Amino acid sequence: MYSKLKKELSESIEEALTKLRVKLDEELTFEEPPTPEMGDISSNVAFSLAGKLKKSPVEIAEEIKENIKLPLYFEKVETKGPYLNFFINYTLFSTKIVNYIDKRYGELPEKDQSILLEHTSANPNGPLHVGHLRNAILGDSLKRVLQHAGYKVESQYYVNDMGRQIAIIVWGMNKFGYEFDEDKKIDHAVGEVYFKCNQELENNPDYNQEIDEILHKYEDGDDQKLIDSFEFVVENCLDGIKQTLKDLNIKMNLFKWESTFLRNGSVENVLEKLQPFTILKDILYLPLEKYDVDKELVLRRSNGTSLYATRDLAYHQYKTKNSDISLDILGADHKLAAKQLSLALELSGNRAPEVVFYEFINLPEGSMSTRKGVFISVDEFIEQATQHAKDELISRDMDFTDKEMDEIARIIGVGSVRFYINQISPEKPITFKWEEALNFERGCASIQYAHARACKLLSKTEFDEFTDVKCDYELEDEEKELVKELSRFTEIIRQSADERRVHHLTEYTSSLSKAFNKFYKSQQVIGSEHESFRLKLVDASRITLKNSLKLLGIKAPEFM
Repeated sequence: MYSKLKKELSESIEEALTKLRVKLDEELTFEEPPTPEMGDISSNVAFSLAGKLKKSPVEIAEEIKENIKLPLYFEKVETKGPYLNFFINYTLFSTKIVNYIDKRYGELPEKDQSILLEHTSANPNGPLHVGHLRNAILGDSLKRVLQHAGYKVESQYYVNDMGRQIAIIVWGMNKFGYEFDEDKKIDHAVGEVYFKCNQELENNPDYNQEIDEILHKYEDGDDQKLIDSFEFVVENCLDGIKQTLKDLNIKMNLFKWESTFLRNGSVENVLEKLQPFTILKDILYLPLEKYDVDKELVLRRSNGTSLYATRDLAYHQYKTKNSDISLDILGADHKLAAKQLSLALELSGNRAPEVVFYEFINLPEGSMSTRKGVFISVDEFIEQATQHAKDELISRDMDFTDKEMDEIARIIGVGSVRFYINQISPEKPITFKWEEALNFERGCASIQYAHARACKLLSKTEFDEFTDVKCDYELEDEEKELVKELSRFTEIIRQSADERRVHHLTEYTSSLSKAFNKFYKSQQVIGSEHESFRLKLVDASRITLKNSLKLLGIKAPEFM
């Protein structure tokens, strides 16, 4: 709604300029005045026209003001020097906003473009660790936002079942009889075996030749017993990973196995398309010097086996055929590999993916390595978040049963992790701090609490969410601020989807929560002479807060 206001204002200004026989050479932009007393929306269009009209911006602003016909939801325009300051008619606009907002608020018209979004795709040789966390949360949140923005989105997890890590586990289980500990979560049990196997390799590096032979056999695809062993390891580990993703409120549409593209001929197909550009000298590689990439892309080893990059090309060829947009979430350390991949795809007649690169999460605990067995799993991280939230709730002497306490602590803990990670632009690194993530005054918990407040207030009345109301009084400043924030939601969804950046939504959700809390603390709702309108305003806030949190993958509790 707020973007519609600005669009209508643009049209009115352009009509005024037409009367003045002036054509604007650039797109109109708007800003918010520094104080409400100066208006709600401001334009400095007079500056842009000063050179063309050979007049002072102050004079031009006055002429536009005299010739403008204000749109419906504006009550007046004033000039402040060269600025045009527009004042919203909040009586009309508020009536429109609160009656317009429903549970589908923020949804944009359906688009005819489909997106295949790949995220997480961690090797299935152990549990997800904190190094995977930002990828998973960014990917899932972006999927939700893009769907709300009208795209058809399918999320996929690319399963690296042909990697050396899986071969190491299969080798260790066959050679040393290692088994998965039934008392442990299965992906943790897989990771434990992987750690033991690596210890054996460190003690005797000659064993690596046996690993190479296993990999070669698996790629040949003739040994069904070996194939079954690889699948047994991968499927077990994925079962554990899926549970972790579920705990983070993440659901994948499809787990696509890497070996699929070798077995169905896709790898050979893409290599055939690249043949005019490749060089065979013991290894098969794609030279990329003329594309300003110093490092060649190796496509086949001297023993004839393919590489991860080769199979990834085949996977992205599949993406080209099965979507309009390929979108990958990758760590910043993959920039070179992504550039190589994109060039190879374009040379083979396929589509290069869009990539959202992210920097990593820093923790005081230090480095993480599944090979060395030193890492913080996402499962542990969730438990830490839940315990921190529970400790905070206990300190606040909340009147919960044990079951309610556990449920709310889990919701707050997971929500705080997701919100903290989403609130920072992916190009910036994150140093995770519990005291900030679980701050009940400024963090995600404060937003969840605002939603719970709204629910509690509405539960005290016979409020009917389906009955329209009319605003018939001059709103207080806190009400105006809240209405304006509510009206911005759709615009934020569009911006987040267009830029592939969800941190805009977290910033908005925080602003909306603050505006609601200021209104809640300053204005009487139940028993006031404006009760019906204010209840509707509370409900509109509840819906928008819930929708915002849902798009960030966060649950909105009805009590806290």
